[in-house]
Amino acid sequence: MSLHQASGRWKFGLVLALVTAGCWATLPVALKLTLEQLDPITLTWFRFLLAAGVMLAWLAARGGLGGFAKLDRKRWVLLAVAGLCLIGNYVFYLLGVQHTSPANAQLLIQLAPLLMALGGIVVFRERFNAWQWAGLAVILGGLGLFFREQLAASPAGAGGQAYVYGSALVIVAAVVWAAYALVQKQLLMRLSSPAILLFIYLLASGVLLPFAHPSALLALDGLHWGLLLFCALNTLVAYGAFAEALAHWEASRVSAILATTPLLCLGAVAAVHAVWPTAIAPEAVGVVGYVGAGLVVLGSALTSLMGQRRNAG
Repeated sequence: MSLHQASGRWKFGLVLALVTAGCWATLPVALKLTLEQLDPITLTWFRFLLAAGVMLAWLAARGGLGGFAKLDRKRWVLLAVAGLCLIGNYVFYLLGVQHTSPANAQLLIQLAPLLMALGGIVVFRERFNAWQWAGLAVILGGLGLFFREQLAASPAGAGGQAYVYGSALVIVAAVVWAAYALVQKQLLMRLSSPAILLFIYLLASGVLLPFAHPSALLALDGLHWGLLLFCALNTLVAYGAFAEALAHWEASRVSAILATTPLLCLGAVAAVHAVWPTAIAPEAVGVVGYVGAGLVVLGSALTSLMGQRRNAG
């Protein structure tokens, strides 16, 4: 079977990978600020609704809606499961960001692709080599160092409990995203990725509507409307840039760039705080925390690069 080959336009691929990393790094900050005037469910519902509209228009223009007619009952069930898992990911992550810091949420969500990889070993009988297992250990060690320092710096009592609670919610978000990704991988045998996402976006818009408060959108000021639109378009831009980056650059190189997202998120928080000190609190990260974040980046790159090297052989 022939394998996909990158176009060789590595500079363009690098730019697209950086766009993806930038979107993912700034999303927690934008979500945190938007939550000042909007509840988590309404925010999530609006993000799904806008994504559904854009994806529907795009697929309709390209004639990509025909695959649904060929699905059997089992695939429809899998689609529903994937939809519920992605809904859970959005909601739990947003609730986690509400109770913890943006950088901590972005670091902990790095568990999602790792859990997906471990799920691939169990479900699809994929394999990790020794370097990839070492990368996984480095990531877990880095997360432990970062979280331990942040927990120690958290205020005693309710503040510290909120931080732990928010972190636990982000971990749940990572777990359900991994489940979604594994189900989607199976569905790709019958549907394209955009078609799967369209169904999920439409399902999520309907499921969350009874719990959302659309009238709250009317009370938003101009700044928070801008933040809301940024949050809604962020995922579409990020995943579009990500898919296009893979067309022009090797997957291992793209993944290595994306591994820097937690550090970019720390930079985004610092930049917003410098420009707008009252908007968001600075991240209280010391030497141990930065070492932990660096280990997460190193472990993510190691797992990706060494996995690609093994597969290439």
